Amino acid sequence: MKIQTWVFIVIGMFLSVSLKAENESLWQLCADDLHASYAPAPMASGCIGILPGKEPFQIEQVVLNHVFDAAAPGVVSRVMRGINPFELKMKVDGETIDTLRITGWKQTVDMRRAVHRTEFCMGQKVRVVSGLRTLRGLPYAGLVSVQVEALADVEMEVCCGMEIPDDYATGRVFYREVDADGTRLYLLEAEAVSARKLRRVAAASTFLMEDRDVQKPLFKEDANELCLSVSIRKGDTFSFSLVGSVCSSRDFSDPYNEAERQVVYAVHEGRERLVQSHERLWDELWRSDIRIEGDDDAQRLVRFALFNLYSSCRAGSRLSIPPMGLSSQGYNGHIFWDTELWMYPPMLLLQPGLAKSMLDYRMDRIGPARRKAMAYGYRGAMYPWESDDTGEEATPTFALTGAFEHHITADVGIACWNYYCVTHDTLWLKREGFPLLREIADFWVSRAVWNADGSYSIPGVTGADEYANGVTDNAFTNASASLALAYACRAGAVCGEQVPPEWKEVSQGLRILQFENGVTREHATYQGETIKQADVNLLAYPLGKITDPAQQRKDLAYYAERIDQQNGPMMSYAVFCVQYARMGDAEKAWEMFRRCYLPNWRPPFGVLSETPASNNPYFMTGAGGLLQAVLNGFCGLQVTEAGIVQLPSVLPPHWKRVTVTGVGIGRQTYVREQP
Repeated sequence: MKIQTWVFIVIGMFLSVSLKAENESLWQLCADDLHASYAPAPMASGCIGILPGKEPFQIEQVVLNHVFDAAAPGVVSRVMRGINPFELKMKVDGETIDTLRITGWKQTVDMRRAVHRTEFCMGQKVRVVSGLRTLRGLPYAGLVSVQVEALADVEMEVCCGMEIPDDYATGRVFYREVDADGTRLYLLEAEAVSARKLRRVAAASTFLMEDRDVQKPLFKEDANELCLSVSIRKGDTFSFSLVGSVCSSRDFSDPYNEAERQVVYAVHEGRERLVQSHERLWDELWRSDIRIEGDDDAQRLVRFALFNLYSSCRAGSRLSIPPMGLSSQGYNGHIFWDTELWMYPPMLLLQPGLAKSMLDYRMDRIGPARRKAMAYGYRGAMYPWESDDTGEEATPTFALTGAFEHHITADVGIACWNYYCVTHDTLWLKREGFPLLREIADFWVSRAVWNADGSYSIPGVTGADEYANGVTDNAFTNASASLALAYACRAGAVCGEQVPPEWKEVSQGLRILQFENGVTREHATYQGETIKQADVNLLAYPLGKITDPAQQRKDLAYYAERIDQQNGPMMSYAVFCVQYARMGDAEKAWEMFRRCYLPNWRPPFGVLSETPASNNPYFMTGAGGLLQAVLNGFCGLQVTEAGIVQLPSVLPPHWKRVTVTGVGIGRQTYVREQP
């Protein structure tokens, strides 16, 4: 055996032991009240997302990553729901199991093992435990494992079906038997065409039997279901699994055969090997973790944010993360600045491979960005506010953000430079990073307008505060554009490339306005109106354009109470938390930390909604802000040209220690503890 193989085995054994040594409850989110409020927790693999419900075996929907079709004729693209091959129904002695017939219901999201468990009893007849995994090692597939303990002699029937969402144009469900190298497979399959005929989607499923003596499944043609019937004697246990795969023509030229092929593969692997691969890959992800001592609730909250972001992306996929991840069709599944400003920074610190996929998404779509710049009379590359798989503008036409929110182009440039700062990959910078930054710098030089006093303005924009459209000299837009231009200059120097002098001139000349009292002014005509979210305050963090603590405090005091309390997203308070923690104000930082999630926390698992007034599945953008509050605020981590450094900061008064493991390329560990 090669030395490298032994090294990985030893690392894996050590990691497994260290994870098991930690309190298991800190990895688990539990629910035990079937009748209480319920916000479902998504399970995803970076390729598909599965949203389980509270009902026994309920799957609310399957979401496909970056698979788009128009929502209606003449309407912008929307990410597609997939065919659901995970429909299970169970009858015991002829009675269908549902919420009216069960007791002892409990659900657990086990984050370490990435499994969603449900357990319940049906009278004095059976005790059922099921576990849903969206397989990390087979990312277009899911596995539902079920164990039935007989409390009396019972007759049980289990049926699996296929649900084709009603927004597909055509579809069919059918049964097929396959002889795969001597193994007889009984498959339920489906294929469908999306509403506007842009995509084909296929799914396949079958039962994985641990007891080979069970009779073959029966296909019920009238119901399009594949069914098992078994007799279980009191005290015995019967176990089975349902494996299903969902593939589309976006990812496979032949999605029908690929869906079937993946199920055949899963059958030959068997349940145990599928689960082992899944857990091994999650163990690797959890090498990068945040451990909080002194606050178990915060530990679960923060780890759940990590879990959801890790679930939403894959290294090497060259795909990014939409605001709701793979939990829903929210925001049509498009890619916004949410990626670069909120989700990307914690991923860059903890999972550079996932972060690179998010950046690759922009690299691959520089062509459409060039075309958009040309179409609006500018040079370089102009990224769309909402991007679908084509990389073209996908914002609904009624939303002015698509026409005016140009800071996204600067956000992409900043993310690009920060990737170099963390990796110091000079070859990548020469081949990919600097060419992208050059296009972005050319855009901003063509976008800025020279003033008679020698300064530069950017007119007609929407900043981070989306309540102000078409304004001039928005603070965040000007500051982020200035930073992107400065980074393009630095990248040119690293690569030995001469850059136009206009880059530096415009970068240093862009105006940041102030009121007479010294408060940074959001834009040229701002008079103190309610804002959607932090804009000016982003200049201190994450941009680092305002470094004077007195100025930061002045801006924080002015804008913190001007945010829309009902409809503003949660990230503003995460930014406030970072700044107060770095300024040494532990009490204020803790207050802002709680404000950045508590109004948005939804029972029973702690799913984060976008706003205090909304009830969507998990808001991944908010998870990114929450993680920045801990990583960049309480722990003090900062990306610099020299790499990742740890700045002075403070913890909440009752936290004892924060340990961040697996940081950066070198997998470093950083600790912040109470003095």
